[in-house]
Amino acid sequence: MRELSGAIHEGAMAFLKREYSVVLVFLAIVFVILAIGVSPYTAVAFVLGAGASISAGFVGMQISTRANARTAQAATKGFNNALRVAFPGGAVMGMYVVGIGLFALSLVYYVFSRLPGMDMFAATDLIAGFSMGASFVALFARVGGGIYTKAADVGADLVGKVEKGIPEDDPRNPAVIADLVGDNVGDVAGMGADLYESYVGSIVSAMVIAVATLPTPEAKLKGIIFSLGLAAVGIVASIIATFFVRMGETGGDPGAALRRGTFASAVLVVIGTFLLSRFYYGELSVFWAALLGLVSGIVIGQVAEIYTSGKSVAELAKTCLTGPATNIISGFALSMRSTVFPLVFVAIAILVAFKAAGFYGIAVAAIGMLSIAGMTVSVDAYGPISDNAGGIAEMAHMPAEVRKITDSLDAAGNTTAAIAKGFAIGSAALTALALFFAYIQAANLSVMDLLNAKVVAGIFIGAMVPYIFAAGAMEAVGRTAFKVVEEVRRQFKEIPGLMEGKARADYARCVDITTAGALREMVVPGLLAVAIPLAVGIILGVDTLGGLLAGALATGVPMAIQLANAGGAWDNAKKHIEAGNLGGKGTPVHAAAVIGDTVGDPFKDTAAPAMNILLKLMTVVALVFAPLIIKLNALLMGLFS
Repeated sequence: MRELSGAIHEGAMAFLKREYSVVLVFLAIVFVILAIGVSPYTAVAFVLGAGASISAGFVGMQISTRANARTAQAATKGFNNALRVAFPGGAVMGMYVVGIGLFALSLVYYVFSRLPGMDMFAATDLIAGFSMGASFVALFARVGGGIYTKAADVGADLVGKVEKGIPEDDPRNPAVIADLVGDNVGDVAGMGADLYESYVGSIVSAMVIAVATLPTPEAKLKGIIFSLGLAAVGIVASIIATFFVRMGETGGDPGAALRRGTFASAVLVVIGTFLLSRFYYGELSVFWAALLGLVSGIVIGQVAEIYTSGKSVAELAKTCLTGPATNIISGFALSMRSTVFPLVFVAIAILVAFKAAGFYGIAVAAIGMLSIAGMTVSVDAYGPISDNAGGIAEMAHMPAEVRKITDSLDAAGNTTAAIAKGFAIGSAALTALALFFAYIQAANLSVMDLLNAKVVAGIFIGAMVPYIFAAGAMEAVGRTAFKVVEEVRRQFKEIPGLMEGKARADYARCVDITTAGALREMVVPGLLAVAIPLAVGIILGVDTLGGLLAGALATGVPMAIQLANAGGAWDNAKKHIEAGNLGGKGTPVHAAAVIGDTVGDPFKDTAAPAMNILLKLMTVVALVFAPLIIKLNALLMGLFS
């Protein structure tokens, strides 16, 4: 167990170090551009935001890759013992994300507000760079981690399960260690960076909009402090709620325990927000905005759970009786339908929040949705720890009862991960919208005129950006997975006795292939998110750039929901069959379900989560670079006039 856990830890940390070494090169380039073209202070804030994001990924991975074997060992003593190791392991990431996010942002803002010639209002323009740094690192972490984990997963499943008919996490499979490493790379470092940048972005947008839209200096200052205070309330609520995640010694429902923690944190946030609104802000308008944001996040998460578990999944699993084609058709249709209620509730939250407190209310709704991010990330990061524990139990030939417990914990983690993705997507919509309003202010646009041809052109350009991005991310998974499949097939063919369990697979080779592929493939999508808004703004103007941001938001949010729920439904339909339904493992029905799951892997764990960051990064790039874009566009127009 120690050897397996060590191999996973070594592979995960090696990937993270190589990934960050690539990211640091691009960080240096953007730092120079910001320092020269915008402001040296903004450039410093950019680096500090990126550094905090990097530290979150590093800390989370250190813990998760050590908690896996300990969870497997704890499972020998019962359900609750295993949960008591796995969940706190995830909670380290959850609490670090919100802790470092609020602390670093508050510290940077305080220091900048004390600089010569600065005050608390002018400093809000500078800290937009902090949010941009967080988003920049998060996009690379999400895309790179998503490509890694899904290429390894697809390669392991297609050859191991479908072609060879061996169990998941079988030690004979050369891609099994890469698959277990990928769980941590994608769902710990990747998801942590995702929600970290959403969390920071929502607070920054609220502070910027408070200064830009609230009427008096007193109101502006109160709006800034309330934004930070609301985030602090959420951290305290999340810490208290961790004590609600418990199960009985003889068993129970781990999913119920995790939901109990999530709902407890939400209730505590509602109480704390009411008190903060009533006794500090002096009115309840912001309370209603925050409440609607939080409720919308929970609704989006619950809708995701409905469409990726229970009756929906059982019906989807039945379509595998007629092969993979009907499974894929039905899963795709189900995912389209799953977008309706989340988007309706986001629309309601926007309307109510705006009615309550204007543009500032929309930003507060985004903070409200993310106020329980500490608990949300904790629950999500718990998933790969449990998954890894099951893989270690399988490879170390531990008793069957251990694997039963870890599988139960992992199944709960898959469902709660869908809820976390729902929060991430919903927060992306509200945070990107709040940042969009901040951009409108920074670009001196009083109105977005839909009768303006430049705006309409921008909307159409923006509408296609999520499609290009998703296509690039999924093609990257396909290309890297192809190399993994070839390598796994080669090892089964060329290593004598591997299939019989008499020889050891070369795990390091698959780890190296997935690492190299992910690092190579993550660069273009990451640069596109920065290059597209800059190019459109400089060449076509701030009106067209505003249209681009609106178009990307309108198509990107429903696409992210659809991709996430499609992948989750296919994954759980496979697990439904593997539990012994419809013939169980090793049947054509199971093979059809595995193919559907393989199609859904890059949907839910690469393209969908990275879409959230794409929308916010493009918006914050437009916000930070707005002064430079205006100057260069005017210069360009002068040259051609």
